[in-house]
Amino acid sequence: MNGDTMEKPLAVKLAPTSLSEVLGQEHLIGKGKILTNLVKNKKLFAMILYGKPGIGKTSIATALVHDLGIRYRFLNATINTKKDFDIVVEEAKMYDGIVLIMDEIHRLNKDKQDLLLPQIESGLITLIGMTTSNPYHALNPAVRSRCQLFELHELTTANILEGINRACVSGYLPDIQIDEKTKKYIADLAGNDLRFAYNLLEICYYATDNKSITIETVKMIHNKPVFFHDKNGDGYYDVLSAFQKSIRGSDVNAALHYLARLIMAGDLDSIFRRVSVIAYEDIGLANPGIGPKVMAAIEAAKLVGLPEARIPLGTIVIEMALSPKSNTAHVALDEALADIEKGNVGNVPNHIKTNAKDYKYPHDFPNAFVRQQYLPDKLKNRKYYHPKNLGYEATLEKFYRYLEGLKE
Repeated sequence: MNGDTMEKPLAVKLAPTSLSEVLGQEHLIGKGKILTNLVKNKKLFAMILYGKPGIGKTSIATALVHDLGIRYRFLNATINTKKDFDIVVEEAKMYDGIVLIMDEIHRLNKDKQDLLLPQIESGLITLIGMTTSNPYHALNPAVRSRCQLFELHELTTANILEGINRACVSGYLPDIQIDEKTKKYIADLAGNDLRFAYNLLEICYYATDNKSITIETVKMIHNKPVFFHDKNGDGYYDVLSAFQKSIRGSDVNAALHYLARLIMAGDLDSIFRRVSVIAYEDIGLANPGIGPKVMAAIEAAKLVGLPEARIPLGTIVIEMALSPKSNTAHVALDEALADIEKGNVGNVPNHIKTNAKDYKYPHDFPNAFVRQQYLPDKLKNRKYYHPKNLGYEATLEKFYRYLEGLKE
């Protein structure tokens, strides 16, 4: 290997130059799949690729332009200046079109957005945006509406192992010696992050004096315990499931045990998602104040990072486990959704339509309540919500029964 190749990380050297070399993402790539068909039909549309780090967003973007042989430029929405964006626009005008691959697109500010949107709208610039954030929440609607959204799925252990095997026979790590158990150990540590697997493999290779990598070699460099990093294995989902069920079952000690396992794995994202769901699915109206508290704990954990993130997370999980529980809200909504799915809807009553003349304004009546029908005729006696006499919901239950009595 010459000096030039040594300067580039293994992950860069192994970056795919064609969609056929991309690992995973079988829902988008392969015979008859969307992105493969775009290449086959020599057509590219503005798109957003979103998903976790290290699962192939940049690889897919660059593979697309290479397969299509299209002129492109790569910018970062945060790092690159407005002048950099100006240059891309001028280049697009000069060559009658260009593909702009943009990382961290959710951070695109208004100045850059105002510059790009007309060019995207006209087709002069074809945007391929990339983000680890959910575009439905984090992306500016003006950008989002002009792009097709493609979610990238987490890579499997098999995908990561295939990448490690490719690296071992690539010639970039001459005379490497590594057995299957050690490859699997690295894949487990990497979880769904192929870049992490490549980086760890490369460090281990150069950290030995004989190019022989063993599990002990890996442990000397990366000593985090392996619990369930295979995101597609039963063990991973079992721990997440046990975590939620322990909180739901009010077993504070079990909840802390499974939280500890998730923290040791460094899997904060899964913890954040799961406690957010639990706050509304399992605790709900019995303690509605828990939702904002959970979000505050998540923000604190993000701010301080590990290892300190364990402190706000431990606090909120104890409170959640010991909180009263109620699932009535989401059960009620699920019943309403089931009616809609079955076509059981009916017309909106005339007196609550827009600009209705005979609508009775509740605030004009005692206790801000007046008897009138709100549900469609065919559903007028339907009851979705069945409150529990528990925690804060006991207050709601009492008022609900009072209102029901007034309707009779």
